[in-house]
Amino acid sequence: MKSNAEESGQTWIMRNRMGLVTFAALLAYALFLHWAFGLGELADRFQAIGVLPLAVALILLVSTYALRCWRIADYFPEETRGQFRRLLRLTLVHNLLNIMLPMRTGETSFPLLMRSEFAMPLARTTAALLVMRLLDLHALLAAAGVGLVIRQDWAVWAVFAWLAFVLAPLPAFALKRPILRLAKKLPTKLETLVAEIERGLPAGPAAFLRAWAATLINWGVKVLVLAWVLALMDVTPIAASFGGALGGELSSVLPVHAPGGVGTYPAGIVAGSVSFGASAARDSLESLGKAAVNAHLLILVSAFVGTALAVLIAPRKR
Repeated sequence: MKSNAEESGQTWIMRNRMGLVTFAALLAYALFLHWAFGLGELADRFQAIGVLPLAVALILLVSTYALRCWRIADYFPEETRGQFRRLLRLTLVHNLLNIMLPMRTGETSFPLLMRSEFAMPLARTTAALLVMRLLDLHALLAAAGVGLVIRQDWAVWAVFAWLAFVLAPLPAFALKRPILRLAKKLPTKLETLVAEIERGLPAGPAAFLRAWAATLINWGVKVLVLAWVLALMDVTPIAASFGGALGGELSSVLPVHAPGGVGTYPAGIVAGSVSFGASAARDSLESLGKAAVNAHLLILVSAFVGTALAVLIAPRKR
């Protein structure tokens, strides 16, 4: 028969198993980095960039979290009015869980947090999350598309193709009403669910345009900052820096995502940079790998700093 202490210990482990797995992965990652590159050498690369550029990059990355929070506040103005600080904490906690938990399991925290903090139905917030993630993926590809345009020397056809892709969500949103009309022909038992899903979609063109613009600005800033940091760490040509930023961020939004992005995020940066023109020679790949690891560490630091600030300024839960 198990003692109370043993049962309590097992319960604690089960309750915190995801956090323990994440901590173990980060610890193993740190040991691997020290063995493969040397933590001192990675620190020297940060030092070579300089304190001011790193501080600017960190401030810009943290500011994108505030923009994401504004997008949610504008998406649900009635439910979140006057609660921006609480919503900012929710946004940052959700972002950190997304980064630290494997296989996109952190996404499930958003509907649960919105229900806990603002008493919102799961169907409505899940529908909103799906729309925002589709906009995120589109904006990420659009921001990184600048690198493709640069690689084509600003060819007219490349610019127009990029513009057509950037504007693609507009006709897609126009299909909202026909699809909802079809959905309302579903059995009566599903009418409530369909109604909640509809409330989770942008109410009209103006609301959609605001969410779309905020998403484009958010990801545009993030990709530009990452591309700039990679360029400062000698990732060339400039198109390869954009490709690296795209590869890293794509690795974090796709299902194959390790805890904390350990391994997958730097690998995405390397793959994206090589795809966009970076040299695949052995020495170049080694330098690129170090730059990718440092860029990943910068993303992790921005997430931790943002979450810490949000927790500090957020009011106590009522």
